[in-house]
Amino acid sequence: MESIERMISTSPSKPLLKTGVVDCIAACAECAVICISCADACLAEAQVAELRRCIRLNQDCADICSITARLVSRLLQPEVGVLRAQLEACALICASCGAECRKHAQHHEHCTVCADACRRCDEQCRKALSSLQAAA
Repeated sequence: MESIERMISTSPSKPLLKTGVVDCIAACAECAVICISCADACLAEAQVAELRRCIRLNQDCADICSITARLVSRLLQPEVGVLRAQLEACALICASCGAECRKHAQHHEHCTVCADACRRCDEQCRKALSSLQAAA
């Protein structure tokens, strides 16, 4: 996260989000990687058929989180409506994916790890949304 913070601080553009830019980027990037790993672990489980929805949501969450991290990282003249919609989509998929992973957490530790990452990302996206609305 230190590298993300350093990079953001070097930009001559000022973030539209007044607070939490670095935390949001880091949470989204982390969640994307963890969701990919969780989907992979689910595929290796003996009862993979029971995990189909979890795998699907992991893949969707990874894609949306990855794009969100990239959009929030771009500080120069963001399209506010698009940024808002992306943060909302990210929070929504993280909530859905996290809830699905929680259903399997009792039997699969990787789902516990993923649910926790989804919760953190959801929280950071919601904080960024609040910061964005306050700045707009």
